[in-house]
Amino acid sequence: MSESRTPDAPDMPDWERRFRAPRVSLPDWAEDAPDRSLFVSNATGTYELYAWDRATGEQRQATDRPNGTTDGVLSPDGAWIWWFDDKDGDEFGVWRRQPFAGGPDEPGVPGLDASYPAGLALARDGRTAVVGRSTDEEGTTIHLAREGEDTVEIYRHRESAGVGDLSHDGSLIAIEHTEHGDAMHAALRVLRPDGSAVAELDDTKGGTEELGLEVLGFAPVDGDSRLLIGHQRRGRWEPLVWDVATGLETDLALDLPGDVSAEWCPDGSALLIAHSFEARSELFRYDLTAGELTRVPTPPGTVSGATARPDGSVEYLWSSAAEPPAVRSTTGRVVLDPPGMTCPPSVPVEDAWVEGPGGRIHALVQKPAGATGPLPTVFDLHGGPTWHDSDSFAAGPAAWVDQGYAVVRINYRGSTGYGRAWTDALKHRVGLIELEDVAAVREWAVSSGLADPERLVLTGASWGGYLTLLGLGTQPEAWSVGIAVVPVADYVTAYHDEMESLKAMDRTLLGGTPEEVPGRFAASSPLTYVDQVKAPVYISAGVNDPRCPIRQIDNYVKRLESRGAPHEVYRYDAGHGSLVVEERIKQVRLEMEYAARHLPA
Repeated sequence: MSESRTPDAPDMPDWERRFRAPRVSLPDWAEDAPDRSLFVSNATGTYELYAWDRATGEQRQATDRPNGTTDGVLSPDGAWIWWFDDKDGDEFGVWRRQPFAGGPDEPGVPGLDASYPAGLALARDGRTAVVGRSTDEEGTTIHLAREGEDTVEIYRHRESAGVGDLSHDGSLIAIEHTEHGDAMHAALRVLRPDGSAVAELDDTKGGTEELGLEVLGFAPVDGDSRLLIGHQRRGRWEPLVWDVATGLETDLALDLPGDVSAEWCPDGSALLIAHSFEARSELFRYDLTAGELTRVPTPPGTVSGATARPDGSVEYLWSSAAEPPAVRSTTGRVVLDPPGMTCPPSVPVEDAWVEGPGGRIHALVQKPAGATGPLPTVFDLHGGPTWHDSDSFAAGPAAWVDQGYAVVRINYRGSTGYGRAWTDALKHRVGLIELEDVAAVREWAVSSGLADPERLVLTGASWGGYLTLLGLGTQPEAWSVGIAVVPVADYVTAYHDEMESLKAMDRTLLGGTPEEVPGRFAASSPLTYVDQVKAPVYISAGVNDPRCPIRQIDNYVKRLESRGAPHEVYRYDAGHGSLVVEERIKQVRLEMEYAARHLPA
């Protein structure tokens, strides 16, 4: 995109500018045509896919749908853009494709019925695709599709699984599966195109610990059977190289304290290493022959994605809590600079370490420049739960800071980035474990003089929305206002209505179905505690959401209504969040207005 800027709207508040300012994702590029790239941008006001020919500089909007499109893949030969076509954000649909240079869309795999996506891998021959599908009726199926031939099912199982990668020559297919019934810790299987198994790797067997594996990618070399994978054998995510033909495992044993991921450099001789530790991240290059680790210079903050280019440079998406995101290169240039208004900066985060019932809890704190407490404070809980907040730019927290609030984000137990034991700690006492950590950080924020105990907002989206409703019921004296965005509200009904892969995750977290462990589902369901809620409640929900479906939210709201509890509900025509900028702005405005009406002056 060009580097021109349009004049900023003089009367628009900074928080709204942050949402309207054009954003771009890290560009994906075609393995055999590296000048052809695909990225996501909100340049039109809706997040859509864009094709970019680096040789000519031409950029073209590839998709145009009312509720936006972000799931897209570029074929290795650069000839096709594959994108997932669902209905209004319900995540249930089919893959379509269109020529890179433009043209009509066509079915990616004719004859495959609509489903939830479970991975996609495209071959270099330009005519072969491996497609993963998930439905409530079938579980997971994986199909091999070749132009001019019948599509063949090569894998089927009731439990969740997904396509990992396709080898460079198309002869090997790596999948992640949870046939053992633990959706948090996958095992790996490598298949031939006919569906027969070549190799298996399963770290869930033979020990007392629950260890997971993940596919990071095959070596980008013809005839090379090395598969880069992630493992948890030393209590955190780390990479190793597994030769699936010989069974040889090469453990890199990098001396880095946090979670480590990796991807291949284009010639297969080195790895690009991404290291995440205590809410920040950094990049390294690892030479596989010499065993040498070399830092790739990046500014302090968070790298949200990175890729090694054929010329030896590295492109990466970087931001910090204070500085808006930018796609940069180790050559020193900004890779993509979308035209439009400039995104205003925010304030940096401060780290807080709080002793909790399960160990030290890391919290990230932002507050208005020069402000002294006690301040009205927003406790903004992240989704996931297998996710974490980081020192990265977020327009939502920045909007609250602009209004005079302090914002506290908490990497509670269940969060990633602090070791496997921290992530796995929430099992069986789901929601309650996380809220013990939230309570400890709340107590610190009040006792330290940061937070005004009479003006505390509990909020979050998705899993954070779930924790918000659960916290309002189990800690009714602690919170002044609750704002829950696309939450789980009635855990039993949510389980029965949600997409199959999330059912599998809930069975893992709670140890069974609602019929098998009713006590655990009841103990972890916000609906159980709805009559104890004292704070005014605001709920925002997508009517097409397959992750936190609308019926279970309606059940919760009816209980609030039955006792005249103060609440408001905003329903919008999309799924698990919106890709439309105007809709996002509207939602944030409604949330801030609700808090302002119900907090003491």
